[in-house]
Amino acid sequence: MGLQIADIIPRKEIEFSDLKGKTLAVDAFNVIYQFLSTIRQPDGTPLMDSKKRITSHLSGLFYRNMSLIIEGIKLIYVFDGKTPALKGRTHENRQEAKDIAAEKYEQAKSEHDVEGMGRYARQIVHLDKEKIEESKELLKAMGIAVIQAPGEGEAQASFICKSGDVYATASQDYDCLVFNSPKLIQNLTLAKKRKTVSGFIEIKPQMIELKNVLNELKINHEQLTCIAILSGTDYNPGGVKGIGPKKALKLVLENKTKEKIFEAVEKLEKEGKYTIDFDWKEIYELMAHPDVSKDYKIEFPKINFNKIKEILTEHDFSEERIDTQLSKIMGLMEQKKQKTLF
Repeated sequence: MGLQIADIIPRKEIEFSDLKGKTLAVDAFNVIYQFLSTIRQPDGTPLMDSKKRITSHLSGLFYRNMSLIIEGIKLIYVFDGKTPALKGRTHENRQEAKDIAAEKYEQAKSEHDVEGMGRYARQIVHLDKEKIEESKELLKAMGIAVIQAPGEGEAQASFICKSGDVYATASQDYDCLVFNSPKLIQNLTLAKKRKTVSGFIEIKPQMIELKNVLNELKINHEQLTCIAILSGTDYNPGGVKGIGPKKALKLVLENKTKEKIFEAVEKLEKEGKYTIDFDWKEIYELMAHPDVSKDYKIEFPKINFNKIKEILTEHDFSEERIDTQLSKIMGLMEQKKQKTLF
């Protein structure tokens, strides 16, 4: 899901070194979509091997995660399971947006507009079963734990965090906060530098703590969920037309309980100010009681250097670059072994 509440969420920048020795539960689909949309040529062409198989996701998963492992961060990737039926409308909207982007891409291509091609190609991302299985295989070979959620991946990751088995969840979306994750890390798997018009800027991780969000906004968790529903979730894209996160916060502070909040909005609807085209109670129930597994198992597989090389060289990755990364991990493992012996 993608909550539209960024404007009101307090956060703080942290260093990667602050996460050393910490275990994080990563929203897998969120990260893989990110790699598929951003790791591309200037004209929008994704990375591909000699057989025209897309490899952007494998490149991101290998190089970005290797960087995090070298920083001393342990990772658990949580994959989505069954999509809630109520999310069907969002999928329809996304497919429609992709179809429009595909038409614009073809037009830009015919006009030799490289910038336009790059912009629209990034909006036409598909995550199929093959890419998901490839991702899981590579992650396990890298010694990264993989958990299959019964429902939403971010809900399961949040449950694991709330249970105390990880330090924080990692996602670019804010859904983990509504799913009660005590801590959320953003920008974890982004490139550490981003090119802008004025040059390169450094991208640092950001920490969002649920208790700080509630304290600064002077709300409780029920009210945060109401703000999310009013502003828009994947269960009700766009939320209540005309109500953004700041107006939603004002309504919540004025009306306190979820029943009174939506009674006030329904009253405003009768006055012709807003339109509600969703059942808020159904959405609230899905967000308050998501489908998660309580008997999940966290198992960190042993890193398999040969398997990593086999997977990546099959897709034409440079052996030299692979070996460079793996030698760093080997060096760290050797250091740990010596410390243990000492």
